[in-house]
Amino acid sequence: MSYNDPVLSVDDLADQVAEVLDYFGLGAVMCMGVTAGAYVLTLFAIKYTRHVLGLILVSPLCKAPSWTEWLCNKVMANLLYYYGMCGIIKELLLIRYFSKEVRGGAIIPETELVNSCRRLLDERQSPNVFNFLEAINGRPDITEGLKRLQCRSLIFVGENSPFNSDSLHMTSKLDTRFSALVEVQGCGSIVTEEQPDAMLIPLEYFLMGYGFYRPSETNVSPRSPLSPTSISPELYTPESMGLKLKPIKTRLSHM
Repeated sequence: MSYNDPVLSVDDLADQVAEVLDYFGLGAVMCMGVTAGAYVLTLFAIKYTRHVLGLILVSPLCKAPSWTEWLCNKVMANLLYYYGMCGIIKELLLIRYFSKEVRGGAIIPETELVNSCRRLLDERQSPNVFNFLEAINGRPDITEGLKRLQCRSLIFVGENSPFNSDSLHMTSKLDTRFSALVEVQGCGSIVTEEQPDAMLIPLEYFLMGYGFYRPSETNVSPRSPLSPTSISPELYTPESMGLKLKPIKTRLSHM
C-alpha cells in the first residue's frame, strides 16, 4: 500500500477477513485476535455470524477511541508519514503492548521479548502501519452490535493493559452464559506473548466444548468436532470452562 491509497475503514478490514475465508473455501472458523485485531474480528463476527464458531479475544476493544488514544494515533500516523517507523513510534507501541516490568527501565534492562518485538516493528511497511492506524482511529462503537453475536467468547486481558477498561466494558455487555473473562495480573496487552501459560487451562476448557481438545483418558464419540451436537450443554457455562462468573485474576509464579 502507499500513503495515497484510499483510507480503509474497519468495515473494510472485516470484509477482507471474509474475502480470505471465501478464497480458501473455509466455512466456519475459530477467530483469535489481539487489541485492534480483536476489534476487527469481533466486527467480523457481528457481520458474518455464519463464519464464526467462536471468539478468543486478547485485550479487545469495542468502543470508539478515547481522545487520548485518538490523539496518540494521530501523532504516530504523522510521524510514520514523514519519518517512517522511527524510535518514538516503537516506544509508544511497546507501551501499549507490554507491562512496565517487561519493558524494563533505567536500572532493569528490557527483556528479549521486547527486543524481538522492536526488531519486528523495524520490518513493518510504514505505509501499511499508517493505513491500519487510520482505520482503527476511525472505528465506531460496536457495543450495541455485541448483542447480535451468536458464538461463545473467551476474553483475556492484562491487568496493566491500557485497554483493560475497554475489555471489562465489552465483557459486561456479553451474555454471561456464552462468555468468560480471564484477567491476568502483572501483564500488559499482549497476554499471548507476556504470560502465555496463563491462557492454557481456560483455552483447553473452551476448545473442549467444540471437540477440538480431547483428554486422552476420556472416551469420546466419533462425532464431527464442528457439529453442534458434539458440544455438551454444560460447557456453555463459564463455570464449566474453569472460570468464575465474575472476572478472575491469575498470576504465575516466576521461578
